[in-house]
Amino acid sequence: MATLHEIKQVLGTNGHSAGRSSSTKDITKIFGSNVFNDKVMRERLPKETYKGLRKTIEQGAPLSLDVANVVANAMKDWAIERGASHYTHWFQPLTGITAEKHDSFIAPAGDGSVIMEFSGKQLIQGEPDASSFPSGGLRATFEARGYTAWDCTSPAFLKEDSSGDVTLFIPTAFCSYTGEALDKKTPLLRSMEAVSKQAMRVLRALGNKTSTRVTATVGPEQEYFLIDKKFYDQRLDLMSSGRTLFGAPSPKGQELEDQYFGSIKDRISRFMKDLDIELWKMGVSAKTKHNEVAPAQFELAPIFTTTNIAADHNQLVMETLQKVALRLGLVCLLHEKPFAGVNGSGKHNNWSLATDDGHNLLEPGKTPHDNEQFLVFTSAVIKAVDVHADLLRAGAANTGNDLRLGANEAPPAIISVFMGEELSDILFDLAKGKKAESKGQHYLNIGADSLPALPKDNTDRNRTSPFAFTGNKFEFRMVPSSISISGPNTVLNTITAEALDEIATRLEKAKDVNKEAAAIIKETINKHGRIIFNGNNYSEEWVKEAKKRGLPNIRSMVEALEVLAKPETAKLFEKYKVLTKGELHSRYEVYLEKYSKDINIEARASIEMVKRQYLPAVMRYTGELAQIISGLRAVGVSSSVQKDLLSEISVLLDSSAKKLELLEAATKKAQSVSEAHQKAAAFRDKVVPAANELRKDIDALETLLPTCCWPVPSYADMLFKL
Repeated sequence: MATLHEIKQVLGTNGHSAGRSSSTKDITKIFGSNVFNDKVMRERLPKETYKGLRKTIEQGAPLSLDVANVVANAMKDWAIERGASHYTHWFQPLTGITAEKHDSFIAPAGDGSVIMEFSGKQLIQGEPDASSFPSGGLRATFEARGYTAWDCTSPAFLKEDSSGDVTLFIPTAFCSYTGEALDKKTPLLRSMEAVSKQAMRVLRALGNKTSTRVTATVGPEQEYFLIDKKFYDQRLDLMSSGRTLFGAPSPKGQELEDQYFGSIKDRISRFMKDLDIELWKMGVSAKTKHNEVAPAQFELAPIFTTTNIAADHNQLVMETLQKVALRLGLVCLLHEKPFAGVNGSGKHNNWSLATDDGHNLLEPGKTPHDNEQFLVFTSAVIKAVDVHADLLRAGAANTGNDLRLGANEAPPAIISVFMGEELSDILFDLAKGKKAESKGQHYLNIGADSLPALPKDNTDRNRTSPFAFTGNKFEFRMVPSSISISGPNTVLNTITAEALDEIATRLEKAKDVNKEAAAIIKETINKHGRIIFNGNNYSEEWVKEAKKRGLPNIRSMVEALEVLAKPETAKLFEKYKVLTKGELHSRYEVYLEKYSKDINIEARASIEMVKRQYLPAVMRYTGELAQIISGLRAVGVSSSVQKDLLSEISVLLDSSAKKLELLEAATKKAQSVSEAHQKAAAFRDKVVPAANELRKDIDALETLLPTCCWPVPSYADMLFKL
């Protein structure tokens, strides 16, 4: 393990990369250097303490206070050696971002001096104020006490800020005084237990005697935009809502398809290098980086890991993206649709199931047609997605995704599963009772002798599918770019657990397990094969076909959230001990309120920008134009160009003033609604259309006024001046 001094020598005196290149050896020293990982624990903990902690991590055994005290002391010493003076219990409240309260290690020594202490109790449990976090009615404002509980399965780590300050971060769950989950991590951990338990039942029934645990794994790809901070600072809409509420299209967008995988500019390369190093130090395995489809859009992809760790890491990715960008005079936009007319951003959630002895349960192998384990588990996922398409859609719902989904750039709001031609043929042949066969390994001959024959995967890659099988995992492409992945994966784990539970029950009762497994696969595909679609999800034909198949097309967040209020949803989550009825309802209330607040902020920002920036700028220009026309008339010159332009601008000015009044009235009326669902529906049905209508006039005015007269940076400025 490299010391902090060695790392700073590698990176530069300020602890950041400072544009220096690092050798492979340097990178191996950097990676995980700020993580209290298994290697550090083996080195620093007594053997028996280490064994006790590993038993808790791997088997869920209770953690004794004696073990916690030793671990806490070792963690403190390690952190202090690396420059830390404070620690924090780091948690994920229902705000969708992370929260932290910093405490120092100091304790009075009794003689006026201090000592550095950190006990097992302080490690295991924290007590942040719970009253100011969203609770959806689980807690009243005066009921302030909340607890954080150490998630020992996710390693503690150090985080450095730009000033060089170092803090020990301890990943935790967050609950109320009465025990209800107030965060996103607790239900995720519960869902991981649920899917592991049911998957193990299936494996035991199929004859697996070696595996003891099944882990849900995820590799979340992250898309984002970068713009120059000087432009961001001039846009109230970006600062308030994360997206541009106004903006005429740039003459050039993404139509030349020259951004995707294009050469990375030096300024962006510098950003990506600094980002990689910051993430690597915290043990985040950032692996892939590239230009995305839209101008100024990029992507980062990590190596997959255990789902709760992946969720923690993705929160660090989003936070670090924004911090590193600011250091370099940039701003990172994580909103799903920051710019109209170009692609938005998502978070491709690559999900699979793996045993503790190294087997991927969604690995088809070379002969998937007779891979019983693969076919059973794949059938379970297909069934889960079909039965609970509405719930999976709700797990990927947020305000920004309403603007992105179905915009001919992202999956539509219709959930379907892509399996690829070969696997689909196998599944449907089995469903018909036919003998299924794999086509074997195929090679792609490119046609040039100097190029090798390439082995082909058993599926193509369908970028239009919201839920696509991609070789040995399912890629849930509908997840919004700005949210925590904990919610979508909690849903995915729980609905899969239910399907596996039903399969396990049948297999455990069967006299002939293989025969019963074949029957399960056949019945599942016959009943739920409608969810499989391998074509173009962007096409209008698919929307019509999906309707014929009975697949739901849930277009808005408000509509998507309705499933959370259904009794059968509460029954599902309660059965697998993921969420109580009260905890589920609290999330329904919190997310509806979040939608209303988001749209209200957007409306207020739109109103302020139009009143204080756009209308004054247009009126100033029309005044100048009128003076020019009057001056020309005074010298006997008459020109229809200036008159026509003034007339066109004046018509739009009058129209935008009227539409501004309508938006103000709609916003005020929506604000007055008290019931959560009705309030959100009012913002969706009245405020959003009114804001869109106002935008049409303002964007049209932008195309008519000189650049020097327009009060905010244009799309061309923001997207191409990097």
